[in-house]
Amino acid sequence: MKKLRTTQLLTEAGVVAVLRADSAEDVAEMARHAIKGGIKAIEITMTVPFALRAIEQLAAEFSSEVDPSSDKFAIIGVGTVLDPETARAAILAGAEFVVAPCFNEGTIKLCNRYCVPVMPGAVTIHEIQSALELGVDVVKLFPGNLFSPSIISAIKGPLPQANLMPTGGVSLDNLKDWIKAGAVAVGIGSDLTKEAVQTGDYSSIERKAAAYIEAYRSAKA
Repeated sequence: MKKLRTTQLLTEAGVVAVLRADSAEDVAEMARHAIKGGIKAIEITMTVPFALRAIEQLAAEFSSEVDPSSDKFAIIGVGTVLDPETARAAILAGAEFVVAPCFNEGTIKLCNRYCVPVMPGAVTIHEIQSALELGVDVVKLFPGNLFSPSIISAIKGPLPQANLMPTGGVSLDNLKDWIKAGAVAVGIGSDLTKEAVQTGDYSSIERKAAAYIEAYRSAKA
């Protein structure tokens, strides 16, 4: 039931912040500002040095078990997971969901073993079908900037049961198009954090996060 509940919370959140930084401390601070701005699903990528440290810190500060209206509510996950060993380490550190840039059967099986939602990256119908056959509930359409939102309806022709989350290339300008096309959620990366990286002002992440949540709610209305 926990896997189902976490998946439901992720799709209800609608926007996943995909965070990269030069240190665990920096990425944790980015996450705090994103959460304060309203994005409640946080993906800490394993490209961050000592990423597990950041996941541990955030998992201690935030929880998906509290009331969603609480300022301590957030779903902390891990991204850029290339193998099952990394997935297991992140789960032990507190990650509640796992995201991968590509299809890896071993990673999917491990996450299913521990009832943790896993979102593997996929581009082709074959990869998406293979993910579904292994019990994946949400497939990450990656890189999203290779496609237009119309790709979702094209995929859902033969695979209407596929739940797709585009990541890469999603912006405030096209978020509505992706949601209207049938995306169950979207992943937001550098567009959320690039101003903060350039200026050192992390409050810009909070403002941008609020804008993304407003755009998502408007698209769903």
